[in-house]
Amino acid sequence: MTETTKTAKDVISFASEQGVQIVDFRFTDLLGAWRHSSIPARELTEELFEQGVGFDGSSIRGFQTIDESDMILMPDPSTAFMDPTLEVRSLAIICQVHDPLLRQPYARDPRYIAKKAESYLKKTGIADVSYWGPEAEFFLFSDVRYGGNSNSSFYFINSQEGWWNSGKDLQPNLGGQIPQKGGYFSVPPTDTQQDVRSKIVLALEGVGVEVEVHHHEVATAGQGEIVMRFAALSRMADNVMIYKYLVKNVARQNGLTATFMPKPLFEDNASGMHTHQSLWKGDRNIFFDEAGYAETSEIARHYIGGLLKHAPALCALVAPTTNSYRRLVPGFEAPINLAYSQRNRSACVRIPMYSKDPRAKRIEFRPPDPSSNPYLCFAALLMAGLDGVQNRIDPGDPVDKDLYHLSPEEAAQIESTPGSLAEVLDALEADHDFLLEGDVFTAEVLETWIAYKRENEVDPVRMRPHPHEFSLYYDV
Repeated sequence: MTETTKTAKDVISFASEQGVQIVDFRFTDLLGAWRHSSIPARELTEELFEQGVGFDGSSIRGFQTIDESDMILMPDPSTAFMDPTLEVRSLAIICQVHDPLLRQPYARDPRYIAKKAESYLKKTGIADVSYWGPEAEFFLFSDVRYGGNSNSSFYFINSQEGWWNSGKDLQPNLGGQIPQKGGYFSVPPTDTQQDVRSKIVLALEGVGVEVEVHHHEVATAGQGEIVMRFAALSRMADNVMIYKYLVKNVARQNGLTATFMPKPLFEDNASGMHTHQSLWKGDRNIFFDEAGYAETSEIARHYIGGLLKHAPALCALVAPTTNSYRRLVPGFEAPINLAYSQRNRSACVRIPMYSKDPRAKRIEFRPPDPSSNPYLCFAALLMAGLDGVQNRIDPGDPVDKDLYHLSPEEAAQIESTPGSLAEVLDALEADHDFLLEGDVFTAEVLETWIAYKRENEVDPVRMRPHPHEFSLYYDV
């Protein structure tokens, strides 16, 4: 469907024209996974768009308790697209979650939170719209196995590109495996996944998600990146969900498995989701000022101040897994330094200098990774930036040096993000008032998030023996 197709009636007509057999309703749980429910195409009516589709909210992570489980999905007709990966002709529609009694949007629905952030931006009068360009990296493996119980734990990953296969007798081994950290912009046959990424790009373009570029990323064993064209906040969050879905499904159709887990490989690059953002008022990019540092405006500078001030709390939402902190490790070229700079990829905030076009001026926040829920990630970043603008938060002086080769005296002046999920959850608990402005996030949503993460992720990981500990300590 096209962007001009907006109404329920348009969607129903489109479904008929396309010979749709199944209509698939999709929504995002609190943690950021797509969930879905399907109906025969004959059941798609204008009344359904008005009344919604019921489901059990108590079976969805982070949603309702069993005594208040009834919820409804309200399909958004502007999001409908033909699913290019399914054999049965299926139309997918993204939904928002509503309370069936109050007939109001559900406070824990991530998409609703993103919509509220967009509304709040307009109410501040600072800007009319924010534009977002995330760079969500991923790995495509040929084999993955993992498991564990009270007396064992393991994982095993394989890829024909993996450097560990360079000396194996593969009958024949054709060579060309990618050395660790040697994959960036490699070409076929070393880059074995060009066609698969191209198929993903064509699938994305076919459903209306515009792509700017794709390439092999730095790591061995099939790390890739596909860059989508920027879009407004909630639309881009929708696009990220579509992107992750199509990467996984097209990979599976080609005998590969995709993961957006930030750090699946030891001693090689992890997957980030560097997030570009800008604010516009009318047709003017208010982050641009030809006379400012790196051609940025005072508003952009204060926006950066908000991001840096709240970065420890933001990490609980933008780098929200225990595995995220296998990536965000001090001293290993990770974007953990609470500083900003033009071009410098070792700072938390980078100001790209690719173009002189005022429309292209933006700031890039580098700590996020693709395990995050994009609706919550973008909404939280916007709220932090707006807090910086409203309170004129000074980000300090830019740092245009290699942050990993500073003198000890210089390095001591630059703070860094916390080093674990437990620490950033504590930071969010202590610093979240900026997220509550305009009722964008609610205290109850944040309490649910923090409690879920502590109980289901922090504690289970920290209580388990790590396999490497046996190498370190078995013979003590």
